[in-house]
Amino acid sequence: MTDVLSAAQARRMALAAQGFSRARPAAVSSRHVHRVMDRLGVLQIDSVNVFARSHYMPLFSRLGVYDPALLDRLFLSRTTHYVEYLAHEATFMPIEDWPLWEFRREYFRRRLEKAGSWAASNERTLAWVRDELRARGPLRPADIRADAPRERGTWWDWDDVKVALEHMWRTGEVAISGRKGFERTYALAEQVVPADILSREIAVPDAIRELVRRAARSSGVATPSDLADYYRIRDRAAVSQAISELEDDGELLPVQVRGWERGGRPLAAWRHRDAVLPRKLDAAALLTPFDPVVWFRERALRAFDLDYRIEIYVPAEKRRYGYYSLPVLVGDRIVSRVDLKADRAASTLQVQSAWWEPQARPEDAGRIAAELALAATWQGLEHVSVSGWGTAADAVHAALHGLGAVPVRRHVHARESAA
Repeated sequence: MTDVLSAAQARRMALAAQGFSRARPAAVSSRHVHRVMDRLGVLQIDSVNVFARSHYMPLFSRLGVYDPALLDRLFLSRTTHYVEYLAHEATFMPIEDWPLWEFRREYFRRRLEKAGSWAASNERTLAWVRDELRARGPLRPADIRADAPRERGTWWDWDDVKVALEHMWRTGEVAISGRKGFERTYALAEQVVPADILSREIAVPDAIRELVRRAARSSGVATPSDLADYYRIRDRAAVSQAISELEDDGELLPVQVRGWERGGRPLAAWRHRDAVLPRKLDAAALLTPFDPVVWFRERALRAFDLDYRIEIYVPAEKRRYGYYSLPVLVGDRIVSRVDLKADRAASTLQVQSAWWEPQARPEDAGRIAAELALAATWQGLEHVSVSGWGTAADAVHAALHGLGAVPVRRHVHARESAA
């Protein structure tokens, strides 16, 4: 028999699977970070730093104030815990997962190394970079550049070396051994991944079944599209086969979610057997655009009534919500989106705009204000400034002022002055 869930129950189940049913700890340790990673599976990396880089955000969303140096120590330095790969987009993932991604590395080998490809035409560059890494160990691109073979003639091109490193990373010959600031350090895979992990072989159907299983556990309740997108698996037939096998094993249980429809017909959906359904969620959080809760636009719209797209590449005068607006979670609802900027010279968190979402309630302004004050504390900012742009801007400003946690200012957004 197929269970039936309401839309609100599905939201609570999904958010609990993502760790939002847990109270935030008083002090965040590496144990808490590893626990979040166990739930998420991956942490998407992004370079935009207008407020905070995206990979720092999911930990803040779930754990509250923590020292970003803790993430740096666990993820950006040479470590046995995590490594970077294209496990969604560019992500941090557990280093033990390296064998699961051989099918993706093989995809890149076939695609990037065919006759007439860049790799086929640049074998000398690839061989030279390979030899450099083998002889000298982990290197930053700048380190390789400093040893460029200028005496060899016109074949040398610095851009080609950067392409070579990315090519070798995609195909698995190279791994990222750490970062200095946001600059990657590259090494041969055997210099980063332990030999017993590097040599482990997993058949493609087994790897995809394991990834679908993990996606289901991290999603709580999901459609086939949700499960495929979590790890960006393009082979939908393989995903369907994995779902069928996991259902036969009793790990995935078919459900129907009211409102999850297409063309008037209910969408097929499954919940993981370990998914819990809290009676209530008291969470509040700012979410990065690359949080698994909202990173798949189709699921965000279906589950949270959030029609979400970041507007980085939209001309400023045409932006509807702002450059890099963050969804705000209160309870089991996405209630707002806020466009934040850290003005470090003025020690101010600027709320560039604030907007209500369809599921918002008037009392949500206080929870939004508390999260913004917490975000300022996390980023070491002394003030919060709110513009008047957006349907929620005045309510958020008033709630912040009433909260009294940080000094609150008003500023005029360029969109307001233009109006």
